[in-house]
Formats: sequence, structure tokens, C-alpha cells
Amino acid sequence: MIQTISFITLGVADLARSRAFYKALGWQESSASQEAIAFFQAGSVAFALFQREALAEDASVPAAGSGFSGFTLAHNVPSEAAVIATLDEAVAAGATLVRPADKVFWGGFRGYFADPDGFLWEVCCNPFIPLDAGGFLKLP
Repeated sequence: MIQTISFITLGVADLARSRAFYKALGWQESSASQEAIAFFQAGSVAFALFQREALAEDASVPAAGSGFSGFTLAHNVPSEAAVIATLDEAVAAGATLVRPADKVFWGGFRGYFADPDGFLWEVCCNPFIPLDAGGFLKLP
């Protein structure tokens, strides 16, 4: 696994309120944002806001309690095969597979693992936000 974080996604109670808050801080929202998700470029990392319940559902964990901490870390890779290989690598290193890799309704491919402390990582191939030669993403 390349040592990088692609996205930090916060599961928020009120997306409109959170979106307005970060804009009030002077953050510029990316044109990749949609009604259900807000994207912001944060240096070499993308920062995202998503409804808490929807993010928990995407990872197949409960929105409340110890199964979901309110955010996920994302590691984007260039292909579906790389998603599977990275999940396998994480499990071999001691992670717990939370959601096996599968296609997503919006056109991507993803799976989730939990690190030894239970923090959720999404491993994702997003064909709409490609990676550069160094494996880094840059939002439009």
C-alpha cells in the first residue's frame, strides 16, 4: 500500500450546515461536489462532507455506536484489481475486512477495512476523479 491518504470524509448530521460552515472558513468547494456530497481540496488530500447515515450505510455499519466513528479515510487506487489487492494486503497486515469490494451505484468500485483500532478505510477506484502518475488525486 502506498503511504497516502486520498480523502478524509466526515459523516455529518446536517450537510447544508456543514457545507456553509467550511465555506464560511474560506474553503473553496470543488466543482466535483454534488447535492449529496461536498468536496474541498486540502493540500494533496481531498476533504469531503457526507450525511452521517448515508456514509455509515455505504460502509455497511451502524451510524451510531462503536461500529462507526463518524468518518472514513479513503485510499484511492487506479483499478478494480488494485482495490481487491489493497484490501487483501490490509487484511494480511491485520485489518478486518468490513465490506468486500463491489461496484457502487455511482460507477466506482470500493471496499472497506477497519484498522486494528477500528478506524474505517475505504479503498476505492473512482473513474471520474483519476489519479496522477504519482498516485495522487487532484479535484477539478
